[in-house]
Amino acid sequence: MSQQEKVVSQALNVFGKPMQICGLEPITGFYRDGFCHIGKGDFGVHGVCAIMNEDFLIYTKAQGNDLSTPRPEYGFVGLKPGDAWCLCANRWLEAYEDGKAPKLKLESCHAVLLEALPLSVLKTFSAN
Repeated sequence: MSQQEKVVSQALNVFGKPMQICGLEPITGFYRDGFCHIGKGDFGVHGVCAIMNEDFLIYTKAQGNDLSTPRPEYGFVGLKPGDAWCLCANRWLEAYEDGKAPKLKLESCHAVLLEALPLSVLKTFSAN
Protein backbone atom coordinates (compact mmCIF):
# COMPACT_ATOMS: atom_id res chain seq x y z
CA MET A 1 0.00 0.00 0.00
CA SER A 2 1.41 3.40 -0.98
CA GLN A 3 1.77 6.17 1.60
CA GLN A 4 -1.10 8.09 -0.06
CA GLU A 5 -3.38 5.02 0.04
CA LYS A 6 -2.46 4.52 3.69
CA VAL A 7 -3.29 8.16 4.57
CA VAL A 8 -6.58 7.99 2.67
CA SER A 9 -7.65 4.66 4.17
CA GLN A 10 -7.09 6.04 7.68
CA ALA A 11 -8.85 9.38 7.08
CA LEU A 12 -11.39 10.26 9.73
CA ASN A 13 -14.21 12.78 9.64
CA VAL A 14 -15.05 15.35 12.33
CA PHE A 15 -16.93 12.65 14.27
CA GLY A 16 -13.84 10.41 14.40
CA LYS A 17 -15.37 7.92 11.95
CA PRO A 18 -14.27 6.93 8.43
CA MET A 19 -14.79 9.67 5.86
CA GLN A 20 -17.93 9.44 3.72
CA ILE A 21 -18.20 10.42 0.05
CA CYS A 22 -18.71 14.14 -0.45
CA GLY A 23 -19.81 14.24 -4.08
CA LEU A 24 -19.67 12.30 -7.32
CA GLU A 25 -21.65 14.57 -9.67
CA PRO A 26 -19.57 16.54 -10.22
CA ILE A 27 -16.79 14.41 -8.84
CA THR A 28 -14.95 16.30 -6.13
CA GLY A 29 -11.89 16.02 -3.96
CA PHE A 30 -8.29 17.01 -4.44
CA TYR A 31 -7.71 13.49 -5.76
CA ARG A 32 -11.01 13.47 -7.72
CA ASP A 33 -12.22 10.40 -5.86
CA GLY A 34 -15.39 11.92 -4.38
CA PHE A 35 -13.84 12.25 -0.91
CA CYS A 36 -12.36 15.28 0.87
CA HIS A 37 -9.10 13.47 1.57
CA ILE A 38 -6.01 15.51 2.22
CA GLY A 39 -2.43 14.48 1.73
CA LYS A 40 0.85 15.11 -0.01
CA GLY A 41 0.59 17.86 -2.58
CA ASP A 42 -2.70 19.25 -1.25
CA PHE A 43 -1.36 22.56 -0.01
CA GLY A 44 -4.88 24.00 0.16
CA VAL A 45 -6.10 21.25 2.54
CA HIS A 46 -9.28 20.41 0.58
CA GLY A 47 -10.91 18.72 3.56
CA VAL A 48 -14.21 20.61 3.84
CA CYS A 49 -17.29 19.09 2.18
CA ALA A 50 -19.58 22.04 1.52
CA ILE A 51 -22.94 22.33 -0.20
CA MET A 52 -22.73 25.18 -2.67
CA ASN A 53 -25.20 28.05 -2.51
CA GLU A 54 -25.49 31.20 -4.61
CA ASP A 55 -24.14 33.51 -1.89
CA PHE A 56 -21.00 31.44 -1.41
CA LEU A 57 -20.37 31.05 -5.15
CA ILE A 58 -20.56 34.84 -5.58
CA TYR A 59 -18.37 35.35 -2.51
CA THR A 60 -15.62 32.95 -3.54
CA LYS A 61 -15.57 34.35 -7.09
CA ALA A 62 -15.04 37.85 -5.64
CA GLN A 63 -12.14 36.39 -3.60
CA GLY A 64 -10.48 35.17 -6.81
CA ASN A 65 -11.63 31.53 -6.78
CA ASP A 66 -14.35 31.21 -9.42
CA LEU A 67 -16.07 27.88 -8.85
CA SER A 68 -19.15 28.56 -10.99
CA THR A 69 -17.62 29.09 -14.42
CA PRO A 70 -16.99 25.89 -16.42
CA ARG A 71 -13.35 25.30 -17.36
CA PRO A 72 -13.48 22.42 -19.86
CA GLU A 73 -9.72 22.63 -20.47
CA TYR A 74 -9.33 21.39 -16.87
CA GLY A 75 -12.30 19.02 -16.95
CA PHE A 76 -14.21 21.35 -14.60
CA VAL A 77 -17.95 21.68 -15.27
CA GLY A 78 -18.54 24.63 -12.92
CA LEU A 79 -20.57 24.39 -9.75
CA LYS A 80 -24.15 25.37 -9.08
CA PRO A 81 -26.19 25.68 -5.89
CA GLY A 82 -26.78 22.26 -4.33
CA ASP A 83 -23.52 20.73 -5.58
CA ALA A 84 -21.28 19.16 -2.92
CA TRP A 85 -17.63 20.20 -3.23
CA CYS A 86 -14.42 19.77 -1.27
CA LEU A 87 -13.22 23.24 -0.35
CA CYS A 88 -9.92 24.44 1.02
CA ALA A 89 -10.21 24.73 4.78
CA ASN A 90 -8.94 28.30 4.75
CA ARG A 91 -11.51 29.40 2.14
CA TRP A 92 -14.38 27.98 4.19
CA LEU A 93 -13.01 29.56 7.37
CA GLU A 94 -12.63 32.90 5.59
CA ALA A 95 -16.25 32.65 4.41
CA TYR A 96 -17.30 31.70 7.95
CA GLU A 97 -15.63 34.82 9.35
CA ASP A 98 -17.34 36.94 6.67
CA GLY A 99 -20.77 35.40 7.27
CA LYS A 100 -20.85 33.63 3.88
CA ALA A 101 -19.99 30.03 4.80
CA PRO A 102 -22.05 27.33 3.07
CA LYS A 103 -23.59 24.34 4.85
CA LEU A 104 -21.43 21.25 5.45
CA LYS A 105 -21.76 17.50 5.04
CA LEU A 106 -20.01 16.86 8.34
CA GLU A 107 -19.66 13.10 7.85
CA SER A 108 -17.60 13.99 4.76
CA CYS A 109 -15.44 16.74 6.34
CA HIS A 110 -11.91 15.77 7.32
CA ALA A 111 -11.08 15.86 11.04
CA VAL A 112 -8.41 18.48 10.32
CA LEU A 113 -11.23 21.06 10.41
CA LEU A 114 -11.42 20.53 14.18
CA GLU A 115 -8.04 22.24 14.47
CA ALA A 116 -9.76 25.51 13.53
CA LEU A 117 -13.26 25.22 14.99
CA PRO A 118 -14.94 23.07 17.63
CA LEU A 119 -17.50 20.48 16.58
CA SER A 120 -20.25 22.46 18.32
CA VAL A 121 -19.71 25.35 15.89
CA LEU A 122 -19.43 23.05 12.87
CA LYS A 123 -22.73 21.38 13.79
CA THR A 124 -24.52 24.72 13.33
CA PHE A 125 -23.55 24.47 9.63
CA SER A 126 -24.72 20.88 9.20
CA ALA A 127 -26.61 20.29 5.95
CA ASN A 128 -28.35 17.27 7.51
